Amino acid sequence: MSDDAPSLLDRLSLNQQTLRQWSLPELADGCARAGVRGVGLWRAPVQEYGVAAAARLVRDAGLRVTSLCRGGFFTALDPVERAAALDDNRAAVDEAAALGTDTLVLVSGGLPAGSRDLPGARERVADALGELGPYAAERGVRLAVEPLHPMYAADRCVVSTLAQALDLAERFPAEQVGVVVDTYHLWWDDTVGAQIGRAGGTGTDDGSRIAAFQLADWVTPLPAGVLLGRGQLGDGVVDLRWFRQRVDAAGYRGPVEVEIFQPALWARDGTEVLAEIVDRFLTHVG
Repeated sequence: MSDDAPSLLDRLSLNQQTLRQWSLPELADGCARAGVRGVGLWRAPVQEYGVAAAARLVRDAGLRVTSLCRGGFFTALDPVERAAALDDNRAAVDEAAALGTDTLVLVSGGLPAGSRDLPGARERVADALGELGPYAAERGVRLAVEPLHPMYAADRCVVSTLAQALDLAERFPAEQVGVVVDTYHLWWDDTVGAQIGRAGGTGTDDGSRIAAFQLADWVTPLPAGVLLGRGQLGDGVVDLRWFRQRVDAAGYRGPVEVEIFQPALWARDGTEVLAEIVDRFLTHVG
C-alpha cells in the first residue's frame, strides 16, 4: 500500500449498483458506518425514493453524491425519439443538481435499428452535447461522456475509446463536457495512458477533463448478455493501481468510484461485501 493511501481512502465512493441488494437508506447508513464518504447514484431508485428525500438522506448521513447515472442515449434517428431523449436528459441534469452532484454520467446510445453508420451516430451524440451542455453548466452539472468497451457499440454505446470520448468532449467548454475513465471498459486499449494524459492537458482549473474515475475488474468468461460480468477489485486482469496513478498524474483529484455489476456480490451480505471492497481498494488501488 502506498504512502498516500489514507487520503486516497477519503476519495473512495461506492456506486449504488455495486450493492443493489441495499435500499437507499441501507446504502447511506452502510457507507457512513464503513467510513466511505461518497456514493454514486442511479436515477431509477432515486426517483422511486424521491429526489429531494434522497438528497436529504445522503446529506444527513454525512455523504456526498459523486455522480448520477445515467443520461445519454442520443443516437435515435426519429425526431420524436430524439426530442424525448433530450427532454429526459434535461430532467437528469435537474436531478443531478438537486442531489448536489456535479457529474451526470452519459451512455451515448447504440446504433439505430438497421443502421451501420457509426460516424453518423457519434455526430448525433455531439449535437446533443451541444444542446445540453449550456443547460447543464447553468445548473452546476458537467456532462460526463463514458466510453464503453467495443462489445457494446452496436446496442448501447457508439463511443468505445477514451480518444473518441475526448474528440467529442473537446468540442465544448470543459465546464460543460468531460469524460469518464472506467477501468472495465478501457483496460484493453494500449493508447489509454496517452489519452488520460491528453485529458489532463486540457480542461478545468484542476487541469483535467476527467469528470469521473470508476473501477471494476475484468474477469472471464463473460456471462450471457455481458452486462453483469464486472469483477471484484483484484479478481481479474486489470492493473487498477496503474490506472489510478495515471489519472492522478493527469491532475484528477476527485472521487474514485467502485462500480461493479455482479449477481454474486448482490447475493451476499452487503456489509461483508463493502468491507471486502475497502480492503481490495487499499490492496489493489492504493
